[in-house]
This record gives sequence, structure tokens and C-alpha cells, in this order.
Amino acid sequence: MASTLLNICIDSSDNYALVTWWSEVFGLPLDPDNQPGEEETWIELPNGTTIIFNRVPEPKAVKNRVHICLQPDIPRDEEVERLLGRGATLVGDLREPDGTGWAVLADPEGNEFCVLRSAAERAATGG
Repeated sequence: MASTLLNICIDSSDNYALVTWWSEVFGLPLDPDNQPGEEETWIELPNGTTIIFNRVPEPKAVKNRVHICLQPDIPRDEEVERLLGRGATLVGDLREPDGTGWAVLADPEGNEFCVLRSAAERAATGG
């Protein structure tokens, strides 16, 4: 018997602000049950996986041991610019001149995530 990934939990000082930010990243409406002041807020992704944001008293202190990787529908560099415009910060730029690689960004609370190449970009270069 195997396990199935049900959800990913992210600790947050202001989980309502962070769930709102991530709902914009994914282009998903905010669930009306998510309210300011709740201990837990969430986004359910179309594939059934849920990202849960737990309110905690302490701020993030070190690099994430687990992070989210995004594959955008639009070209990677356009998505990076869109997210930077929405308040993300660039943590590491691992994009290569040949178009491969990825960008490491952080959300408004400093949680790192990667932006990979789109499916179309991967198909155009054979991987």
C-alpha cells in the first residue's frame, strides 16, 4: 500500500494575507470559509491537493526544507516578472542563457518557491 499527498502546510504569521496572495498566484478564488483571524486557511488546487496556511506566532527564520515548484502556463520569465510585481522577491536566479533552469522566489513572508519553465518551453527544447 502507498501513500497519497493530501496537503502541504505552510506556517505563517498572517495566514489570511498569505492565502490571499497565493490564491492570486494560482488564479483561484479565495474560499469564503477563509476569514481573517482563523487559525488555518487553505487553497484547494484543481488536482485535489490542498495548501494549508497555519497561523503561528514566530516569523520564518531559516531556509525552507520543503518548497513548492510552479510550472506556469505562460513563459517562465513572464511568470517571474508577474510574481515579482505581486510582491515576491528574487532569492536565486538559476536561469541559463539557453533557456533552461529556474528562478527561486520568496512569497511575502519569505517562504521560498521555484518557478520552472512552462510545458511549452520544455517541449520546445525536448525536456
